[in-house]
Amino acid sequence: MKTQIHDIVVDNADYVIALRRHFRTFPEVGGKEYETQKKIMSELTAMGLTPKAIAGTGVIVQIDGGKPGKTVAIRADLDALPIQDEVEQPYCSQHAGICHACGHDGHTAMLLGIARVFNAIKSEMTGSIRLLFQPSEEQFPGGALGMIEEGALAAVDAIIGAHLWQPLEAGAMGITFGPMMAAPDQFTITVQGRGGHGSMPHQTIDPLYVGAQMVLALKTITGNNINANELAVLSLGMFKAGEVFNIIPDSAILQGTVRTFDTKTRELVFAHIDRIASGISAAAGATYKLESCFGHPPVVNNPQIAKVVAECGKRVLGKDAVIEISPVMVGEDFSFYQQHVPGCFMFIGIGNSNKGLIYPHHHPKFDMDEKALGYGVEIMVESALQLLNQEANS
Repeated sequence: MKTQIHDIVVDNADYVIALRRHFRTFPEVGGKEYETQKKIMSELTAMGLTPKAIAGTGVIVQIDGGKPGKTVAIRADLDALPIQDEVEQPYCSQHAGICHACGHDGHTAMLLGIARVFNAIKSEMTGSIRLLFQPSEEQFPGGALGMIEEGALAAVDAIIGAHLWQPLEAGAMGITFGPMMAAPDQFTITVQGRGGHGSMPHQTIDPLYVGAQMVLALKTITGNNINANELAVLSLGMFKAGEVFNIIPDSAILQGTVRTFDTKTRELVFAHIDRIASGISAAAGATYKLESCFGHPPVVNNPQIAKVVAECGKRVLGKDAVIEISPVMVGEDFSFYQQHVPGCFMFIGIGNSNKGLIYPHHHPKFDMDEKALGYGVEIMVESALQLLNQEANS
């Protein structure tokens, strides 16, 4: 069947690329993927399948094999980012200020290509494939929870998913056999001082000065307070205080993110954030408020499923093209699915420096080597079939 699958993937390569370009041209942000949903439903219906709307703007469809068996789910995310598209291509976004700068257009297109493959071989298949087109991955808490609450994982035995990954060259695949992506947490510190005229700072409690000290102190946490063997990142993304050059403001706001892989490290980092904010504020006579927003769990691959996926990747791409990568500190709500069923997430390389495809995720010039789409389709089809066959023979 391997040769047959490869031929079907090749025959549908142009179809998948055309869909990817369509979604890039007409992107929609999380929770508003109305036209994206309609397009997916239309494509699946044209295949003779029976898709259903789920979780607002998501889609779910099941393809049953000729013989009963286990069920494997494959997930893709749909949403774009609030970024102005700057690619100089015919498929540049037609929606001002919205861009598929993370590859979700490719994820959606690949899953539709996967649907075509499984639809063509379903009579020979044991078990069922459930395809999850998930909205709102980019917006916390993410669309996975809504999918799960509405039954997307009911009777599912395993789940796989992929992210098109610019740091890897097209033709390569990245995987881990355990922790892969971090828990993305957020914090906000509001410093309350006492404003006044810039010429009379002695009459004020300067929250800008207090906040600046916090910025420097917070950056020491991961280096000085966390075991070097533990993975942790603390980054500040916003520091806002004042509007006028000669007025000391009343308050300052700092916002940042913490990325960790286990609860103990997360708690330790946030305890140090609170301690630093408290101490610096007290020393200056200011007050503070710390607000913490804990994101979704880390993505941790099931080792047995990851082994299956890695072997399928080697058969499709070649042994040396499958790379065991180090965990990365970005987050993904695919982790919510892994809390309910064993699963594996993989990276499919899309970079190509020879073609100028060098811009990172979330950059307005982000683009991909589209030959990677076919690789992603074939790897996920092979992996899902292998998982079904394992279950059938167990």
